[in-house]
Amino acid sequence: MKIAILFPGQGSQFLGMGREFIDTDSACADIMKNAASVCDFPLEKLCQDGPMEELTRAIHLQPAITVTNLICYQGLKKAFAKSLSATCFAGHSLGEYSALCAAGVFSVEDTIRLVIKRGALMEREGQKNPGGMRAVIGKSIDEVEALIAECSDAGVVTAANHNTAMQIVISGSVAGLDAVSEKATEEGARVIPLAVSVANHSPLVADAVPDFSAFMDDVQFKAPATPVYFNVSAKTEQDTGKIKEMMASQIASRVRWFEIISSMIDQGVDTFIEVGPKTVLKGMMRKIAPKGYTYNALQFDTPEGLAKCMEKLSE
Repeated sequence: MKIAILFPGQGSQFLGMGREFIDTDSACADIMKNAASVCDFPLEKLCQDGPMEELTRAIHLQPAITVTNLICYQGLKKAFAKSLSATCFAGHSLGEYSALCAAGVFSVEDTIRLVIKRGALMEREGQKNPGGMRAVIGKSIDEVEALIAECSDAGVVTAANHNTAMQIVISGSVAGLDAVSEKATEEGARVIPLAVSVANHSPLVADAVPDFSAFMDDVQFKAPATPVYFNVSAKTEQDTGKIKEMMASQIASRVRWFEIISSMIDQGVDTFIEVGPKTVLKGMMRKIAPKGYTYNALQFDTPEGLAKCMEKLSE
């Protein structure tokens, strides 16, 4: 069995996430305590009680999702004990920081510091350059890029997330998004606006990259103890200098999720466990795995869900 551990990013949040693990496992409670110690806002209270409009601010949401992912992963490590281990890690956009922490690249505290800063810089760029993101369903990456090229005069737009073969998220200015959305709809695609006010992974947030790179100078990077597939390259990397460069550019670069999962499948990974809130990544697996490929796609965000995963793994 080859196991990939996958971590979700923004958009998977809900009030109360991580609560059952914190209430029943002191090691999980310690992760929340350590993460909260580097925040200047009540991280645990926001995760548990909201209000949702405060939780969904990038500066709050990025550490909230990240700490929840890490709490869930602590539960999984305990359940695995010595009988099972991860073959590789990946995280979708923000989730990449959870993957790097799990692989031993950063401490919990440094991981939370990084995502707080990342959230603050992205929020800053969103206020400076308002925009948004929309999912285009039913068009390939090449078809979406052709539509973007046709609409280049309308405003800034880029293919930000290559999630599945036929699900591409576009990101950019409202005028640009409107133009591409109209053409895509005319050609039979379905376009779904995402609940974000920042044009993540686009040129509109590129000014955050040098500032974030400078911030990372004070953070110790270690080589991953287990391979991590990176969003920017869809490949693994051991060189800490290159990892730092990729994590800075990731803010404004494409999330190559389809390529990441396809590479894992090519390497024989047959078990994918989404560790963290909701089932976004598990849902994508059905659209990515080639016909006839035998695999398990699992997910959990509670101790009960983890127990069901472990049952499935022992079959």
